[in-house]
Amino acid sequence: MGLTNKKEEQLRRMPIIETKFRKSKDGKYLVHTTYITTIRPIAYFEKVVSGEGTVDDVEIQHKLADDPLVTQGEDLLAEN
Repeated sequence: MGLTNKKEEQLRRMPIIETKFRKSKDGKYLVHTTYITTIRPIAYFEKVVSGEGTVDDVEIQHKLADDPLVTQGEDLLAEN
């Protein structure tokens, strides 16, 4: 039983994750390195950098200020 075309396309879009383990030079530590590789078209990054369709930082700050679960840093300092 093979994979469906949809599933194959999903797997192609997933990042490539590589994990490597090695000993430190002095042999006391285990060094675990993980590489995550994503492949995206240049047009994707150009759109991200241009900021098209994004929310303004000021709008985000106003939403956070109204959220009862978010405590501002200045408020935490004033409590101590």
